[in-house]
Amino acid sequence: MLVSISLEHPHTHYTNLDIIQGKVALRVPNPSSIATIIVKLEGESRTRLLAPIRPDRPEKQRPVLEVHKILYKTQIVWPPNQTPEQVLANPRTSYTINAGNYEYPFQFKLPLNNVCQPHNSLSTNVQFSNMALEVACTPTRHVKQTLPPSLNSFPGEAEIRYYVKVTVNRPQFFKENPRALANFTFLPIEPPRPAVDGEAYARRSHQFLENAHSVAAGKKKGFFDRKDSSSSIPISPGAASTTPRFTVDARLPNPAIITCNKDLPLRILVKNMSERNKNVYLQMLQVELIGYTKVQAHEVQRIESNSWIIASFSNMAIPIGSPTDPIGTEVPINPEYWFGKPLPSSVAPTFHTCNLSRFYELEVRVGLGYGSYEHGKDQLIVLPLRLPVKVFSGVAPPKALLEATTASQGFKVKPPTEGGLAPQTLAQAPHTPVDGQGFAGASASPHAQGVPANHPQALYDDSPPSYEDAIGQDLPPINGHRGNYQPPPVPEGAPRFSDEKRR
Repeated sequence: MLVSISLEHPHTHYTNLDIIQGKVALRVPNPSSIATIIVKLEGESRTRLLAPIRPDRPEKQRPVLEVHKILYKTQIVWPPNQTPEQVLANPRTSYTINAGNYEYPFQFKLPLNNVCQPHNSLSTNVQFSNMALEVACTPTRHVKQTLPPSLNSFPGEAEIRYYVKVTVNRPQFFKENPRALANFTFLPIEPPRPAVDGEAYARRSHQFLENAHSVAAGKKKGFFDRKDSSSSIPISPGAASTTPRFTVDARLPNPAIITCNKDLPLRILVKNMSERNKNVYLQMLQVELIGYTKVQAHEVQRIESNSWIIASFSNMAIPIGSPTDPIGTEVPINPEYWFGKPLPSSVAPTFHTCNLSRFYELEVRVGLGYGSYEHGKDQLIVLPLRLPVKVFSGVAPPKALLEATTASQGFKVKPPTEGGLAPQTLAQAPHTPVDGQGFAGASASPHAQGVPANHPQALYDDSPPSYEDAIGQDLPPINGHRGNYQPPPVPEGAPRFSDEKRR
C-alpha cells in the first residue's frame, strides 16, 4: 500500500487566511483493512542547544530539545462523512478497501494565531543524533502570537516548519501505517501599522583638522627625536581654532519599520556644524541589515546573527555641499544609492514565538574624507550608525478584520514592546490564561483547561478559536500584494532535524 500527498500551489508561499488544498493518492495492490485516513495540517517550532558543561562531567555535554506544536488541524478524508466524535466512539472499527487507485481531496484554512498546545507524542519529541537518543521535555512556556514565518537558517539548531501529513491507520498491530508528508512555506500577514510620528534617527559627529598634512613618506620618528622635530604635523598660526565639524544622520519614519521586498524609506543627512575652507567628500557608503535570532531550549539560550548587504560603495569621491555653505546646512545623500534595492526575499519578518524570536538593526556606515579625495592625502573617517528596526512582511491584513477587531469591546491597540521582539498587536483583556498575545486576543487551549495531553480528544480537537480567528473564518483569502519569501536552502551535509521523528 502506497500513499502520497500533493498540494496546489497558487503562490510561492502561503499566508494567514489562505486555503491550502490538495489531494491524497492511495494505491492499494490488494484488498486491505483500513480504519481511517487522516490528513493533518501542522506547524512546529523546534530548537536544540547544548547545555553548559558540568564540572563533574566535562567530557559530556547534554543536548536540550524544545518542541512546540504551533499549528495543528485534522481532517478525516476516509471513511467519508465521518466526524472525529464518531471515530472516537468506535476506535476499533475498520473497513475493507478493494484493490485500486483512490484520490481524496482535502482543504484547510490557515488561522491567524498559533495554537501551541502540548503535544507529547514520541514521534515528535524523540530524535536520534549520532546514534544517541534525544528526548524533548514538555515545554512549560507558551506565547500566543501570530503564526511565525518558516525558518531554517540554523540547521539542527532552530527550525520553524509547516507541512501537511497524511496517515493511513491500519487496525493490524504488526502492520505499519503508511504516511506521506508535503512541506510548504509560510509568511504571516503583518500587524496593524501604527501612525507615523516624526522620524527615528541615529547620529554621529566628527571633527577634522583644517591644516593637517601627511608625514613625509618613508620617514619615521626616531626614539631620540624631539617632539617639535620636522616630522611633526605643521600647523599654521591660528589654525588650531579652525576645526571643521560635521554630523551624519540616518533617519527612518517613526516607528522605524521596513518592509520585506520593498525599498528602505531611509534618509542620510550630512550637516555642516562649523566653518571650513575645504571640501568634504563622500568616500564610502554601506547599508546593512543585521538580524538577531534568539534561540531558547528550556533553560539554555543563545543569540545567532545574520546580515544582508543592501548597498555597498567605496572610492566614491563625491563632494558634499560647498565650503561656502553657512553653518547648519544639511545636505542629503542621494537616495539612488539604496533605492531600487529591496530587502532580499530570504529576510523573515520580525516575529516572536515560544522558543524563537527575531529582531533587527539597520547599520549605515558613512565614510567621509576632508580636504582631498586622493588616497593618502585625505582625512578619512568611517561613521557607523545603527537603528533598531522592525521588519514587516508586506502582506496587509484585510480591512474587514481590522475594523471588526478594533470595534470589538475589550480589545485595544497594544504599545510596542521593548527590544523589538514582538510586533505591535491588539491585546485581549488581562484575564487571558496564556502568556503573550497574538495578532489580537487569544483563548486558551483545551489542555490549559484541564484536558490531559494523552487524552484521545487531544488527537483531533483544536483549541477554541480566538476572536480574530472566528472572524477570519468568514473572510476570503488575501487578494493583494504578498511579495516573495524564500528561506535560504539548507547547505548540503549540514546537520538538521530528522524527518523520521515527525512520523
